Amino acid sequence: MYQLKNYSKNQQRFITVFHTAEKVFAKISLDQGASLQELSFGKTQVIKKQPNFEYKDSYASSILFPFCSRIENGAYEFEGKKEVFHCNESGEKNALHGLIYNKKFDLISQNISDNFVSITLGYFEKIGQKGFPYKYDFYVTYTFSENGLALQIIVKNEDESSFPFTLGWHPYFLSDDLPNSFFQFESHQKVVFNEQLIAKGVTDLQTKSPFSIDNHQFDDCFILNTPITVFKTPTYDLTLNSNSKEHFLQIYTPKGLPIVAIEPMTGISNSFNNQIGLQVLAPAKIYSITWNLSINQKNESL
Repeated sequence: MYQLKNYSKNQQRFITVFHTAEKVFAKISLDQGASLQELSFGKTQVIKKQPNFEYKDSYASSILFPFCSRIENGAYEFEGKKEVFHCNESGEKNALHGLIYNKKFDLISQNISDNFVSITLGYFEKIGQKGFPYKYDFYVTYTFSENGLALQIIVKNEDESSFPFTLGWHPYFLSDDLPNSFFQFESHQKVVFNEQLIAKGVTDLQTKSPFSIDNHQFDDCFILNTPITVFKTPTYDLTLNSNSKEHFLQIYTPKGLPIVAIEPMTGISNSFNNQIGLQVLAPAKIYSITWNLSINQKNESL
């Protein structure tokens, strides 16, 4: 049977989801953008908080909206109107990772059964924000089972004007042997960045999957041919799938940590200016996306 627990620690609100037979454990931060801070299946840890890797720097498992990655100098123009986001990247050069990652969410509904548990969390923007002066409702639904996770995002435009957007998710996945872990996906193109990781174009990709992490430091964005990404570790295989129309994948390996960021996105860095993956949501319209994560455990524990 699945259970939920609400609690507060250090003035932060959390929800834990767990199975009484220890098949699943998850921890979600309501006050940090409904981000998934911990995730385990049985004794296999998939997402784990890292020491000296704080959320304000890592954006670990943050949900990215209304843009993914960066907006150059925070500036863009939409329908003839110029806007500027708050530049929150180190050095205040660019706007980074959207506006949802630090918002306070509330529990809207829950559905608990013997086979799964589903919780919906909501944030409601009523006045607009700097650089994005639009009203919207934002729902995050996590559905956990012993075989994986479904993460659904629903955005409803509650404004009188259309607005541009992309969406993404920024989880870090754990491996006890990162150099001997692999990525597998289909891609023939990758994004070209400048020194500030602002997208400047697209180039053909010659290297074929699977990609060995080995000792390589990734900070790359791939344009996927299919929505499927596989992450293979010595202890588990993870398959990430999406129902979106366009598929972009950012991979980042922070130095000295046994984790890798595998970020599915509907657009790329600076999408509000280069238009790659950019979508427009009209008033009263709804956009929905689901990322499905399935786990195949190879042995009992990490």
